[in-house]
Amino acid sequence: MNKDWLEKDFYASLGVSKTAAADEIKKKYRKLARELHPDKNPGDAKAEERFKEVSEAYDVLSDADKRKEYDEARALFAGGGYGPGGYGPGGGAGSYNVNMDDVFGGQGGDFSDLLGGIFNRGRGRGRTAQPRRGADLESELTLGFDEALDGVTVPLRLSSDAGCGTCHGTGARAGTMPRTCPTCQGSGQVARNAGGFAFAEPCTACRGRGLIVDDPCTTCHGSGRASQARTVQVRIPAGVKDGARIRIAGKGSPGDRGGPAGDLFVVVHVTPHALFVRKGDNVTLTVPITFSEAALGAKITVPTPRDGNVTLRIPAGTTTGRTFRVKGKGVRRKDGSQGDVLVTVEVAVPQKLSDEARTALEAYADLTAEHDPRRDLMSLAGQ
Repeated sequence: MNKDWLEKDFYASLGVSKTAAADEIKKKYRKLARELHPDKNPGDAKAEERFKEVSEAYDVLSDADKRKEYDEARALFAGGGYGPGGYGPGGGAGSYNVNMDDVFGGQGGDFSDLLGGIFNRGRGRGRTAQPRRGADLESELTLGFDEALDGVTVPLRLSSDAGCGTCHGTGARAGTMPRTCPTCQGSGQVARNAGGFAFAEPCTACRGRGLIVDDPCTTCHGSGRASQARTVQVRIPAGVKDGARIRIAGKGSPGDRGGPAGDLFVVVHVTPHALFVRKGDNVTLTVPITFSEAALGAKITVPTPRDGNVTLRIPAGTTTGRTFRVKGKGVRRKDGSQGDVLVTVEVAVPQKLSDEARTALEAYADLTAEHDPRRDLMSLAGQ
């Protein structure tokens, strides 16, 4: 405990009363932690600061010994009514700017020593380490073009750190039990004093576990954790794009001491299609047509995604580059509707002609000689 704690109202931080039961405090903390977690509020400095505030409040109020000591200290110093002007109710007009080290010093001690005596009276009793959230995991997945259009549920094989199945997470060999760490008294943390302020850091004796294993488990070697393989069913939403990173809440590594599991992040890769190209919610493709089909008009069969096809009517006189729309055959949207397929036609010029075909084309050229598509080209160019 340090001086700064006396100026903080942890009950107000969590939005609970001073008489709130432990279950109510835990429930309120979990709700706030989910809302304020940095993963849910990327780049939001205010949410991150608030997350730290409620975490600090829960760390104190969830521990019966710490909560008792905190309440006693707040009651001792005017119930915690401290303001920026100094120690005293409200800290505003009429308050006194008192140096507490001067008040309690002069007898070979100082204010921090006094606080140390108040808040460390329970140090001799072991404290339970707090629940810890599991680690986040990341995996990659490759989908076919059609699967990405409509979404798909796929099984993912994961390997993650979890409680050891041999020792059930204790880290000790069968028939034995770990003992409370004498250095941190089972809290997993030790206080480091720096200029009158106390900073918590992981206990090096037990590596933050709060327990010492004298006869370690042969599977996890005393860590209480072991690699565990499992299969997770993952739903990939319709319309997912190549390179998308999808978050599946609660499918990461299991937490410690009853803490929540981490999240699973899946990076999706979409295999390019030989014919179709995605453009937003639409799918595009280019289809070749003959000169006679473009000039005279025709009905052609055009493929669509999902192994389908449609009959497309080409009007007479269609020029190369014209695009036709086939509705409802594109990407499936979140509301269940679908984008379109955009078909662009290109007139295919034959590379080789038979004598008969050449003769026919020459006759056609003679019959259409009066039609010159470049008639106004020079005048438009100003020549």
